[in-house]
Amino acid sequence: MGAVDLHVHSTASDGKFPPEEVVRQAGRAGIRYLALADHDSVDGIIPALQAVKAFPRMKLLPCVEVSTDVPDGEVHVLGYFIDYTDENLKATLRKFRESRLNRAQKMVKKLGTLGVHVRWERVKEIAGAGAVGRPHIAQAMMEKGYIKNMREAFFKYIGREGPAYVEREKMTPVEAVGEVLKYGGLPVLAHPLSAQGAEAWVAELKSMGLAGIEVYCNNYSTDDMRILLGLATKYDLLTTGGSDFHGLGSEIGAPLGGVHVPVECAERLIATAKQRGLRLT
Repeated sequence: MGAVDLHVHSTASDGKFPPEEVVRQAGRAGIRYLALADHDSVDGIIPALQAVKAFPRMKLLPCVEVSTDVPDGEVHVLGYFIDYTDENLKATLRKFRESRLNRAQKMVKKLGTLGVHVRWERVKEIAGAGAVGRPHIAQAMMEKGYIKNMREAFFKYIGREGPAYVEREKMTPVEAVGEVLKYGGLPVLAHPLSAQGAEAWVAELKSMGLAGIEVYCNNYSTDDMRILLGLATKYDLLTTGGSDFHGLGSEIGAPLGGVHVPVECAERLIATAKQRGLRLT
């Protein structure tokens, strides 16, 4: 297990465990630097900060993962040290979560037309207090025996090219970087190889204020990481990484601390935030 995990999720978005439990599991795993980076939500940060007090050796980095829309895939932007108390930021993120809810309802209806019948009420039960997302729909599909695992749900039905996929309201990557900067955060490009033309995105977003890129990601090969380290050097960017933990086993992300991220990544991220006068907790 690694001592650094700068990309984890909780029930504040589409993770399985509440923020407090994520922190407790990270503490038991010996993680020293942890970043809670829920999709389009900062609601889990305050309870996570309360929970981390029980683990004096652990540093919690407030973060958010903003989903953006591009023609050939998805580009996600992480906002480290973003001002999670700002009401305007919360309102903006709330709008995107409501868009997720509407999309999920439409997906359930589309699945019904394909002979895959899951109850919307059950999807909401699985999501609990968090924002409804595609993993919750996939779990409901598994319960009914329509699929064997989440990968099958995304590949056959609810992935971007699937027959039940529905678009939702999103920012552009440039807008996301701007929003993170606007609310006092450090913008970092998440899992950069999830969209085509990684270097083109890095170059464009760097010109808009991108501070770093994820290099150490679940399922990235040594060659992938070497390429991304080269881009970080070329464009003078911080390097980060994490498990993308959702608490759903190997279906989405890795276990907490399951991706080795050098301690220096967290230390440089924090040092840069201090240099810019950002709020650290």
